[in-house]
Amino acid sequence: MGRGRQKAKATKQARDMKYFSPATDYSALQRELTDQESRAAARRPEPLEPVEPDYSSYADKYADDDDGDGSTSRRTG
Repeated sequence: MGRGRQKAKATKQARDMKYFSPATDYSALQRELTDQESRAAARRPEPLEPVEPDYSSYADKYADDDDGDGSTSRRTG
């Protein structure tokens, strides 16, 4: 017996939620969003593009490993 009453109540609540439009303070929203953008820009000290690490010390260290004659000590195949 209670299912019909439950369904009607749920339908009424869903309809109320669907058509409910609260008053929006757009100026307060504008202030809040502007404040967040300025804080985010202020606390971003790192550059947007990543910095490539310096591998020159490794190039010097491992430069003598490649003899250039085509002979390798590893087995292939």
